[in-house]
Amino acid sequence: MVLAPQLRQSLKILQVSALELRDVILEELQSNPTLEELPMDGASIDATELPPPSDKPSSVENAEGEMEFGREDFEVFSQMHEDYRAAMAEENGSYSYSSDDEERRKHFFDSITSEASLQDELMQQAKLTDASAGVLKALEYMIGSLDDSGFLSSSVGDLALLSALPLGDMQEAHRLLKSLEPAGIGAANLRECLLLQLEQRGRKGSIAHQIIRDYYELLLRRRIPELARRMGVTSDAITEALEEISALDPAPGRRFGEDSNRVVVPDVTVHKDEMGEWVITLNNDYIPRLRISPIYKEMLARGGLGRKDKDYIQDKFRSGKFIISSIEQRQQTIERITREILRFQSDFFEEGSSKLRPLTMSQVADTVGVHETTVSRAIANKYILTPHGVFDFKYFFTPGYKGDDGEAMSNTSVKEMIAKIIEAEDSARPLSDQQIVGMLADSGIKIARRTVAKYREELGILPTNLRRSY
Repeated sequence: MVLAPQLRQSLKILQVSALELRDVILEELQSNPTLEELPMDGASIDATELPPPSDKPSSVENAEGEMEFGREDFEVFSQMHEDYRAAMAEENGSYSYSSDDEERRKHFFDSITSEASLQDELMQQAKLTDASAGVLKALEYMIGSLDDSGFLSSSVGDLALLSALPLGDMQEAHRLLKSLEPAGIGAANLRECLLLQLEQRGRKGSIAHQIIRDYYELLLRRRIPELARRMGVTSDAITEALEEISALDPAPGRRFGEDSNRVVVPDVTVHKDEMGEWVITLNNDYIPRLRISPIYKEMLARGGLGRKDKDYIQDKFRSGKFIISSIEQRQQTIERITREILRFQSDFFEEGSSKLRPLTMSQVADTVGVHETTVSRAIANKYILTPHGVFDFKYFFTPGYKGDDGEAMSNTSVKEMIAKIIEAEDSARPLSDQQIVGMLADSGIKIARRTVAKYREELGILPTNLRRSY
């Protein structure tokens, strides 16, 4: 399906962060002369209907009896617009929005730098290929499912079911994703990530590639003599291969999420008021407030414009009202999703990460009354400030396990338990993954050994033999 331009814009407004939304709005302000930014608090939607066409005679007419009104004349009316705003501000005793104010505002916004996100970078690469529109749509959904390291933890089949997109498009999108830069993106785990990087460097079949593919467990233990014996090569060759492997990037997605002295701006704040009630506050500081300019309404009401010019202004009116409505719809959707997260994860907000419960986007979508993909877009690139710190919205959506007592626990909480168990172990006799499985079982959490190993790797914790101190 081909999305209408306005619908694409609405989806973009929903998906971007507050800082990125600022850029979208400023771009629209530059291209749409009928929009203006409110310098003071007030309603952002002016629901006045478009004025009806007037039969008032024209003062300047062309050969067809229509008034000539070139688009270059909008510069003149823009100046009239500023004069009108200044006059209204002075008459009402409100804030005067001068040209100096505009210059300071522009300098402020221009001074805020933003870096390309991983999603932007990958989609730009993908659009240079001959991928179909369906594959690109599946790829966009898939990119949104990557974790901070750039790994795809969900299966392609699950993503197709969750997104209601064709499995074939999702499979092709996965193949495309793994061919993009940075190399290793879209892998299911560290092993596949390293293999992809070597293959993109033309090193498929090399000793390093064979070690990762066939002797991964020995690689983790750095058993150089055993590797040399099994592969029939010298220890020096193995050492060189290990040096090549150590130069690979174990988390290709993190370079886009590194802290480069950049402050994360929360889109939502959740806190308790004086009465002990939870309050949700949306961050509107970076979102300019818009309205339709009364100057252009007056122009249409007076009549006398040529058909083309009248159609042009009315088209800009419709475009302006649509973006205003889309912004407000975005804020309402984020607020409703936050409210449901607060309801589902009330224990987390009270006590912290150890009380995080399993939660899926479909659960929130059902209660909010929107499609699951809307929830996925609404939480993308957004952060929430809680009493326990700033978290990515995705943090609150996680699968989990049920304990013997019937209580559900998220995999994030299980990871935290594993980290605490290992932190408290005797470094001279570190616990094996199987021993950790037993300790979790004693706490009512049944989990497989390979899952413990996976979570340990995700936490950046070394295997047992490498944690032992002598």
